[in-house]
Amino acid sequence: MTARVLAIDAGNSKTDVAVVAGDGTVLATARGGGFRPPAVGVETAMDTLAEAVEETFAAADVTSVDHVSACLANADLPVEEETLAATLHARAWGTAVEVRNDTFAILRAGVTEPRGVAVVCGAGINCVGMRPDGRTARFPALGRISGDWGGGWGLAEEALWHAARAEDGRGPATSLAHALPAHFGLPTMYALIEALHLGHVEELRRHELTPVLFGTAADGDPVARAIVDRLADEVVTMATVALSRLDLLEEETPVLLGGGVLAARHPRLIDGIRDLLASRAPKAVPEVVTASPVLGAALLGLDAVAAPPDVHTRLRRHFGG
Repeated sequence: MTARVLAIDAGNSKTDVAVVAGDGTVLATARGGGFRPPAVGVETAMDTLAEAVEETFAAADVTSVDHVSACLANADLPVEEETLAATLHARAWGTAVEVRNDTFAILRAGVTEPRGVAVVCGAGINCVGMRPDGRTARFPALGRISGDWGGGWGLAEEALWHAARAEDGRGPATSLAHALPAHFGLPTMYALIEALHLGHVEELRRHELTPVLFGTAADGDPVARAIVDRLADEVVTMATVALSRLDLLEEETPVLLGGGVLAARHPRLIDGIRDLLASRAPKAVPEVVTASPVLGAALLGLDAVAAPPDVHTRLRRHFGG
């Protein structure tokens, strides 16, 4: 019997799981809660993952598989991938286990072979690249301590910073000073700062300000536009460095754009990325990824068991990728 694969795409907010037969048929799928080891601990995070896996196994009428391909949020460093792989192996869901950062799932979902670069901008920002020979390029993606700028959370903070300074006179005028507090029904930035500080507006709601930033930029505000332009520059910088590390600058290579901020296809941002890539990496082919990341995790699993191309095609057809 050909090898079966357990594909896991576990993000901060949700987890998608699929059991795939050796011929590319999807035997079962399930969705579970977010995977957040830093917040709840590794074992508790694995327990949440287990609920979705066990539901999928029951639906597929299997008790284990040959290969587990897990693309996990918060697996930012190779040492974290190794630790999580050992923990997954102890769960005995599969004979072999491979753990990657979840950005690899988005990359693999968007390419027909394991070759290309992906930049993901959701709550945070990350970039990975791969070649068929197994070479990869990646960044720690731990925030400012690892040199990162951008992501929905960072963009919201940047917008707040500029809006606060505009209102009190330390910075240039910007429509953000009205638009950000107005989003929460508040009259001024001072009122919003107070509400955030005292918890009257939950801290987690800051991410709601990212679309407000893009809307303000679309209306022509120069400060908001400058933030969006900086994000385009950051995305292209990460992609270009990854392409260079993999010796792909001189080859036509897919550059996949994923995550909520990029998938929203804000015209100024996407156009800025395309223009900058045309200048710095002319052979890069940018494309917004729409395929499900669990497809990418499954394809990585099929790569590991050396499945033939027709198996990949059948799997893509199932997920509409």
